[in-house]
Amino acid sequence: MPESSPETHVIDFRAAEQLLAARDPRGAIRLLDSVIAAHPENTAARLLRARSFFLAAQLRPAELEFQIVLEREPDNAFAHFALGRTLERANRPEEALRHFRLAAALEPRPEFIEAARFARDSGNGDHASDRPAGDPE
Repeated sequence: MPESSPETHVIDFRAAEQLLAARDPRGAIRLLDSVIAAHPENTAARLLRARSFFLAAQLRPAELEFQIVLEREPDNAFAHFALGRTLERANRPEEALRHFRLAAALEPRPEFIEAARFARDSGNGDHASDRPAGDPE
């Protein structure tokens, strides 16, 4: 196996992004494991690995990675939203709702507001539905 260097870690990170985009989360996780082992402080790599765990239906590892990201970046709206989706899939709706609401408060994107179940007037008297959205991506 070739020796790891900062350059190979960047290449592995970019390749992991491509694998995740191609819906190969397990391949992305394999690449990111070495990146994070060498650079445990790299929040971007941890967020990408958390997303990969989520898409691989590895909910507990995804939850742990999202929590690490949020310890470092408590104002990361996407990480709150994605942790909410992870908890929702793990059948922990009360905990999920807390993170959905934090995400919506930090960044009022429509999908965050909808997941947070905040009543939102759509202009015709209807309110946003309570149905959950799909993957955190």
